[in-house]
Amino acid sequence: MPVGFGRVNAKGRPVSVMALLNWGIVKVKAEKNCLAHALVIAIARLNNDPNYKAYRQGNKIRPVVQNLLETTGNNLDRGGGISGLERFQDHFKEYRIIVFASLNCDEIYFDGQVNSEKRINLLYYDVDHQYHVITNVTGAMARR
Repeated sequence: MPVGFGRVNAKGRPVSVMALLNWGIVKVKAEKNCLAHALVIAIARLNNDPNYKAYRQGNKIRPVVQNLLETTGNNLDRGGGISGLERFQDHFKEYRIIVFASLNCDEIYFDGQVNSEKRINLLYYDVDHQYHVITNVTGAMARR
C-alpha cells in the first residue's frame, strides 16, 4: 500500500513539475514576452477577471499583452530584466511586483518597494529563462 507523508520537499523540482502539482505556481506558456504574460495573468487573478482561466491556458491573452507593451513602451525582444520590471512597476502603481529568483524565500530578484496590499508574486526560473506566476507563496515555496 502506498504511504503518504503529507509534505514533499520542493527543492530540486523543476517549475514544470511544481506547476503540475498545483503548488501555487501558474506556468506561463508564452515563449515571447513571458514577463508581460505573467503580469497580465497575475492581475487578472487579483481582480477576479472572468478571462483569468483563458489567460492561464494561453487563450485571449495576446491582444492584452500587446496593448500593455504599447501602453508602457516596454520592448521585451531581448527579454525582461530589471529595467523592464521597473517600467511595469511605474505603470502598475497600485500593485507591488516581487520577483523571486528561485523557490527560496530569501532570493528576491526584484522588489517594487511600493506600499500596496496588492502583490504580484512572480518567479524567474533561470533554467528556461521564463517568468511564472506565484499564486500562493507558501505553497510554491513549500514553507510556512
